[in-house]
Amino acid sequence: MGVEPVEPDWPPLSVDEVGDVLGELWAPSAPTSVELTWLSPRPFAASAGVEIGSDRRELVVKRHHRAVRDTATLESEHCYLQHLAGTVPVPVPLGIVERADWCYEILAAVAGEDLYRDDLSWTPYRSAAHARSAGASLAVLHLATAGFEAPGRPFVPLMCSSGLVTAEDLLAAIGALASARPGLGSYLARRPWRSELSDHLAGWHARLRPVLPRLVPSWSHGDWHPSNLLWSSGATDESGEIAGVIDFGLSNRTSTLHDIATAIERAAVNWLDPPGRRRGELAQVESLLAGYRSVRELAPADLEALARLLPLVHVEYALSEVEYFHDVVGSPTRSDLAYEGYLLGHADFFAGAAGAELLELVAAEG
Repeated sequence: MGVEPVEPDWPPLSVDEVGDVLGELWAPSAPTSVELTWLSPRPFAASAGVEIGSDRRELVVKRHHRAVRDTATLESEHCYLQHLAGTVPVPVPLGIVERADWCYEILAAVAGEDLYRDDLSWTPYRSAAHARSAGASLAVLHLATAGFEAPGRPFVPLMCSSGLVTAEDLLAAIGALASARPGLGSYLARRPWRSELSDHLAGWHARLRPVLPRLVPSWSHGDWHPSNLLWSSGATDESGEIAGVIDFGLSNRTSTLHDIATAIERAAVNWLDPPGRRRGELAQVESLLAGYRSVRELAPADLEALARLLPLVHVEYALSEVEYFHDVVGSPTRSDLAYEGYLLGHADFFAGAAGAELLELVAAEG
């Protein structure tokens, strides 16, 4: 949300809490010892690295508020992970436990160096070489996704989806969503949202509509950025291969182009700088696309569609953040920031010179 880290929205996990959850999951064979090895600084869920037993087996335990994730939404994600496992190094799901207002997921840890653990979100790769490796690994994931045809997850707080941007009428689709999601609707009712979104988004959507057939539905990671990738042993800031892919919390049925656009949007613009100083990391975009195309083909028409999608790829996640901050954690300041700085501000970047240069680069790659 800015250049300074923020306090997590939820209390950190404790050893006793994790021990109780694992004991419930594996009763009567509860682990004999539980040690927390790290606590995630990410604000939206409480996560911890855990070692259990005499063999120090490594797990990851995440605690979600049930207003954000419940068993049904987590099971869809876990089915996707199980489909990918064996082809892509991903966390293997071990179980889900619901207790009171919380939903816990337990996953086997993935081996690899977490080079970006302490980096802020919305910051670029450390090198073009890292971006190329990330692009190649994203293509491997997309190839491994073939054959996974589960229905998409519903719109909930903090969820990636693409049903709005692929609709013929973007504003009508947002209006229908606001009616179906009272938490989001109550925020939008405070603003002249139809005129604001028409001014900031409608032009981009008119450009996207002719290429919507290129956005073939497919499951995707939904949050591809440096902090969700683990690296090979001995990797440096200038070199290294992807050893693991983590955090599928936003995975959903969108499209491969939506996933590539998300990967670019998440890490190829210095969003934490003031709007007038933002720029595209063009060399990293070129490298990410080159790495992707070294594994999986992208036709020129795909790259043109990708360029048209980029100014809108964030729309649904931004609206889900608006709902989260407004309805789940009750933060007017952050819900306004999600709406003004994220939903509107990210689209506006692409209307300026730096954003236009990035879009031209993506389209020209074809």
